[in-house]
Amino acid sequence: MKKIYKITGLDCASCASLVEMDLEDAGVLVKCSYANQTLEINSDHDFKKIKEIITKAGYTLIHDK
Repeated sequence: MKKIYKITGLDCASCASLVEMDLEDAGVLVKCSYANQTLEINSDHDFKKIKEIITKAGYTLIHDK
């Protein structure tokens, strides 16, 4: 199931690439867009795990409820 989350704190396209690599290292394939400030996940995922990785990298992941 495809989910798109808002991510804040990205300063450039390289930041988005680093987020993608950090999550890929954790086994989660994503597409992070600096221009749209979004994180797109196309599979089942553990939101808490992803948020922890994003926060540790210095960014904020916003989960709409």
